Amino acid sequence: MEKIYNHKEFEKKIYDQWEASNAFQPKIEKNKKSFTIIMPPPNANDPLHIGHARGVAIQDALIRHARMRGLSTLWLPSADHAGIETQYVFEKKLKEKGKSRFDYPREDLYKMIWDYVHENKSIMENQLKILGASCDWSRNKFTLDPDVIKVIYKTFKKLFDDNLIYRGERIVNYCPRCGTNFSQLEVNFIERQDKMYYLNYGPVTIATTRPETIFADVAIAINPKDEDNKKLIGKTALIPLVNRVIPIIADSLVDPEFGTGALKVTPGHDPLDFEIGQKHKLPIISVIDREGKMVNTPAKYTGMRVDRAREEVVNDLAGANKIKKIVEITHTVGACYRDKGIIEPLLSKQWFIKIKPLVSPALSAIRQKKVRFNNERFKKQSINWLKNLHDWNISRQIVWGIRIPAWRCDKCLEWTITDGASPAECLYCKHKKLTQDTDTFDTWFSSGQWPFATLMTTKRDDFQHFYPTNVMETSYDILPFWVIRMIMLGIYKTGKAPFGDVVFHGLIRDKEGQKISKSKGNVIDPIAMTEKYGADALRMSLIWGTLIENDISLDENNVRAMRNFANKLWNVARYIKLGRDLPKRKNVIKNSGDKIIINNLKLTKREVDKAFKKYNLSIAASLIYDFIWKDLADVYLEETKMRREETQSMLEDILKKSLIMLHPFMPFTTEVIWEEMYKTQEGHMLIEAKYK
Repeated sequence: MEKIYNHKEFEKKIYDQWEASNAFQPKIEKNKKSFTIIMPPPNANDPLHIGHARGVAIQDALIRHARMRGLSTLWLPSADHAGIETQYVFEKKLKEKGKSRFDYPREDLYKMIWDYVHENKSIMENQLKILGASCDWSRNKFTLDPDVIKVIYKTFKKLFDDNLIYRGERIVNYCPRCGTNFSQLEVNFIERQDKMYYLNYGPVTIATTRPETIFADVAIAINPKDEDNKKLIGKTALIPLVNRVIPIIADSLVDPEFGTGALKVTPGHDPLDFEIGQKHKLPIISVIDREGKMVNTPAKYTGMRVDRAREEVVNDLAGANKIKKIVEITHTVGACYRDKGIIEPLLSKQWFIKIKPLVSPALSAIRQKKVRFNNERFKKQSINWLKNLHDWNISRQIVWGIRIPAWRCDKCLEWTITDGASPAECLYCKHKKLTQDTDTFDTWFSSGQWPFATLMTTKRDDFQHFYPTNVMETSYDILPFWVIRMIMLGIYKTGKAPFGDVVFHGLIRDKEGQKISKSKGNVIDPIAMTEKYGADALRMSLIWGTLIENDISLDENNVRAMRNFANKLWNVARYIKLGRDLPKRKNVIKNSGDKIIINNLKLTKREVDKAFKKYNLSIAASLIYDFIWKDLADVYLEETKMRREETQSMLEDILKKSLIMLHPFMPFTTEVIWEEMYKTQEGHMLIEAKYK
């Protein structure tokens, strides 16, 4: 063995050996327990970030530990087409070339994005291998695989047949820059400074932050319990600048404490106003189009962008003496999670899932502990999210994704839904000419089916062997987007929750506790860290020292410390290997130091096993670290230097068991040492060893 462990010399060679031996593939045997993790699919268009690396370190540790316990283990790798995120990135690249998505036919644009994604997908998959992910690449899945799409279509058709899908006109969260709508969960709500304008509407004064929408007003609403304003109910008001008469109505949804207590009702541009409008059968006027420009307004404002129109309307209102006062306020507005611009609430026809029938079984599964969480706070959050879900808008106005299998009849205008095949005729009037919807599914609709969609399409009996899966390990920040949707759709489609345990890991922060982001300039490249210090050092640093459900502060010193630990282990192994040249003596426990190290080894293994069962991987890693560095290297090796011959056999046994314990966390270093010292006598690689 060389004096210093050089990770660059060994890691690729070791990974290739693992792959060649089919060690990652499950050994399916009758009556043999299985252990399954479906990898949360990384975005295929992007390299892995440090958060992915933490997930890989945790999932791989769980899989390797289960494999060494003799379970039939499957860690299924995958990649996500990532819908709007990928198209947004690709459009930015087009913009650099002076082009836009509108310069290409739909099919050409889709093909261009497909080629771009698959160039990057292979990079991402290679990075998983660099990190040591022992997933079964023969079962690798992509969210746009044709067989996966068939499963998604069948789920949509089943939902439709069960009367859980409808096409409705609702206020949606629309981003004019991305050209699509988003579900409520995908909108970032931010606080910002704005002006509140108090406007004269004849007998009543209203307060609004959006004076440019006055042309879409159809009523003024007052809470009937509002003592100050209820006398106005039944009268009429006058919209300034256009002098259009609108009724003053009563509605209990109005907050008497907001503004003046009189609410301008704009059903085309506000979800609360839409609800009031539906209740009172009010007309709907839209004055902002999907490009974020003014329409259906006096000619002066038509075609203006919203911000410019607001300035002009305010100037004209001031000139007409219709502004009573302007107040600076701080309020919450919706922002696009992609480009950070302000979301426009627009009226649009979209496809929705009736969510309440899916919520009840999911709540029951959580309350009955059929789905368990690694922290009680996540259980409470999941229940709270489920209780407050609204119908799910699953249609997106983008090209990159799974196109919705819905065809509209050119004659009767009804929609025919299929499980993917083009219908020969309209289901309702038998007309032969139909046009497919151009919208695609929300990415979360397909990834919400991931546990069963993957296992149903590996062309084996995997669904029967491995579903429900054992663990879903992912970052806690996508609990509402993904995890609760997987629970709902999994139970709906299969009758069973898709996994038994949900293990959330925390976010990565820098050494100052700041969130990692490109804008802050504190991004940590996991592959650069791996190149410099080795995959094991990075993996261990992402688990050791902090409970995995908590955020972790990480800097290069953490990774360097774990590189030093790998070198410490290497030196321990070299020392023990050199002892093989000494005369052999029977292994006899002679003093208290021998007894202590043996007892500490047994205790460490027992506590590590307990920690794994509770998914307390940071505790398990710390226990092994302390045993190897402190008990073995610092204490016992020093104590036994004068009696090497009589302790050599014991040291060999301790090292062997230590390598087995540490392997799930630091697979490369432990495998190299095993190959140097034990592979010949044991007849197998460490990855195939039994945890005993």
